[in-house]
Amino acid sequence: MNPDTAPTATAEPQTATGRVPVRAATSADAEGIVRMRSAHVLSQPLGEEWIGRCADELAPRLSPAGDARAFIVDAPDGTMAACALGLVHPMLPAPAHPRGLVARVHVVATHPDFRRRGYARAVVTALLDHLADVEGVTLFEVHAGVEAQPLYRELGFTGSPALMRMTRLEPTTTVGTPDSRPAWLPPEQYAETVPKATAFACVYFTDEDDRPLQLHSVYSPAHPWQLAGGTMDHGERPFETAVRECREETGLTVAGPPRLLAAVYGLPGAQWPYSTIGMVFDGGRLTAAQIRGIILDPQEHDEVRVLPLAEWKALMPARDFARLSAVTEARRTGEAAYFGTWDWGNE
Repeated sequence: MNPDTAPTATAEPQTATGRVPVRAATSADAEGIVRMRSAHVLSQPLGEEWIGRCADELAPRLSPAGDARAFIVDAPDGTMAACALGLVHPMLPAPAHPRGLVARVHVVATHPDFRRRGYARAVVTALLDHLADVEGVTLFEVHAGVEAQPLYRELGFTGSPALMRMTRLEPTTTVGTPDSRPAWLPPEQYAETVPKATAFACVYFTDEDDRPLQLHSVYSPAHPWQLAGGTMDHGERPFETAVRECREETGLTVAGPPRLLAAVYGLPGAQWPYSTIGMVFDGGRLTAAQIRGIILDPQEHDEVRVLPLAEWKALMPARDFARLSAVTEARRTGEAAYFGTWDWGNE
């Protein structure tokens, strides 16, 4: 292999002490932050026109006199590896908020090449510390995805009611149509008006006697026993998510081809403002040795258990057991199940 073209490991930014080097953003970083948000946060990337408009809007707000603060980890090539952007706005003061300032964590983005290195935690921590210690902010808000909630809870955030949003645009018309009929919206504007959803994928395992295998959660009292799986990352397809999450949570590698056992859907609720879409794939039957060899992530699960289906009923909320039963029946019959009542708030 030509040494000039041989793959090399991506260098990880670190200081001499091994800490992640976080710096405060300036107005010159506005476009980079906007591009990180477009590529790694939004459900549909912005066009160049909107990237320019957003960057022009953000740049002056990142100045010392502006209302935006951001912190960045630079990649070795000079691009951004991670960033966190907060917007500060006034509110009526109160004893707990004497300066009358509230900050919303508006953007947290990490480039896929630099994930799972603590960069998101580093930039968010730097942002919160600066806003609290320097700006005097005492109230913070964030709308976090399911996969990010453990981090924000560790940083001190607690749950809140579901986010309610409304988009009101000035009426527009299209040539040749009545004035009362709105024009087609640009994709980035239309995307803001449609329902949003998060997606997850799971793997259903049994032992050689067809007894379901589940993992005991250390973070979710509402769902104490779970299938191996989790929330999709940007750019992933459902089966890729199932394979990755299973490997991270159990050390097991699921071989294809994918076999879908169930499609799951849930409406938003007080605990989460988006709909939920999930897919459960068949991981097959595990030998006793494979089950003994499972390696758990202690931050997510602390026990592996295999039981006959009927014995799971006493250990799980009714809705969780109903989903497990539907998946088990799908494995038995070979017909995928549809479980459409996985709603938030209907525990």
